[in-house]
Amino acid sequence: MKKLLFLLLILYAFKIKAQNKQILYNFAELPQTLLLNPASETNYKFHVGIPFLSNISTQTGSKGFVLSDIFAVDNRNINDKISEVISNLKTNDFIKFNTQIEVLSGGFRLNDKTYINLGFYEEIDAFGYFPKDILTLATEGNNAFINKNFRISQISYQLDVLGVLHAGFSKKIDEKLTLGARFKIYSSALNMQSTNNTGTFTTFESGNNLYTSYLNAVDLNARTSGLVNSETNQYIEDTSQYLKNTFFGDNLGLGFDVGFTYHMSPQLEISGSILDVGFINHKTNIKNTKVEGDFVYEGVNFTFDPDNPRNYWGEIDERLKEQLPITEDQESYISWRPTRINAALKYSFGERRSKVCYDNSFKDFYTDALGFQLHTVFRPLNPQLAFTGFYQKSITNKLHTKFTYTIDDLSFTNIGAGLSAQIWNVNFYGMVDNLLSYRNLSAANSLSLQVGFNLIFN
Repeated sequence: MKKLLFLLLILYAFKIKAQNKQILYNFAELPQTLLLNPASETNYKFHVGIPFLSNISTQTGSKGFVLSDIFAVDNRNINDKISEVISNLKTNDFIKFNTQIEVLSGGFRLNDKTYINLGFYEEIDAFGYFPKDILTLATEGNNAFINKNFRISQISYQLDVLGVLHAGFSKKIDEKLTLGARFKIYSSALNMQSTNNTGTFTTFESGNNLYTSYLNAVDLNARTSGLVNSETNQYIEDTSQYLKNTFFGDNLGLGFDVGFTYHMSPQLEISGSILDVGFINHKTNIKNTKVEGDFVYEGVNFTFDPDNPRNYWGEIDERLKEQLPITEDQESYISWRPTRINAALKYSFGERRSKVCYDNSFKDFYTDALGFQLHTVFRPLNPQLAFTGFYQKSITNKLHTKFTYTIDDLSFTNIGAGLSAQIWNVNFYGMVDNLLSYRNLSAANSLSLQVGFNLIFN
């Protein structure tokens, strides 16, 4: 647990985060929009992503505190600031981070109505709630919290390092409707998770200035896959082993995405998608740890007998292991991917222009668009929602911009911007979120950056 918390803090410090890519969604017919909605419309013959550069995204988010709450230079004692941060935490406060690197990607037009796309990307994805009660007990002790139930159930986290091989298609049903789907094969290199824990720690005054502490109905589990070698029971420290296991390792899973785009009129469009409906079966290099039981600690009543000395702490330790045993096994288990849902409504207006399509025909489009998007990702305690309003502006047929304003669990002032440009067949795009936070990064609840290069052939 200490190693996990340390890892979360380090990754938070380097700003790596969450999964809502609201700027990219249905933006400028970029090939990468197909990863967010497999039914996004395409009007080119084929595309090839520049290996390792076609899509690099790195994002971070934290609800409950920011780095400046602890490390701001304000002449306050850091221990006091840590205590204040922990005191202000709520049950549903969390930290999350996500980074993706697209290794290979490409697509081609099968016929006038169908576009095939496929690729492979590496991903690190993590989410964890802050266990306020456990942090309070560790930093403040129980002396000031007599009769308070410290809840072990607040321990809930999941960390995944995986590779994703995928293939999908978008099919134009008619002039109004486009449908799409994507099939995914997950290859997990590392999984760490602990959910559905139960139990409490409570201290009561029992008279004569004595206290009795109770661990009640404890059921604490921690599952890991790919972290410990099953044969040697040693941590896997070889980085190349993790990279190797992201491509058809032993811990595999399946998933799919589906989506649609529908034109209610030439200027009004609605779209939506469901992403990462899938699972991973972990069966190699497993180490599961479980703590279950009850324990009562009434302190130590020392007696001095030089002829018969007692090992008090040894007796307590033995009783603890007997009543609250720690068991380990290597049983396989299944982890579920965090499913996401997107929905958007867009109204196009402004100057009406035409551009050349893959079949040398011309497609009309409007230079401006307004709309909104809803995003949901399912987490252990409750779904997390985000609402985005956006404005798109096509400066030329090859130069497009998008501006967003997002309200979510992390911020009410999240302004983002994106740019997509194409010179001959080379496409470049860049997107930055939460622009106002760049004045003081240490006070930011969330940040994101996304860039990519593609070759697009009309």
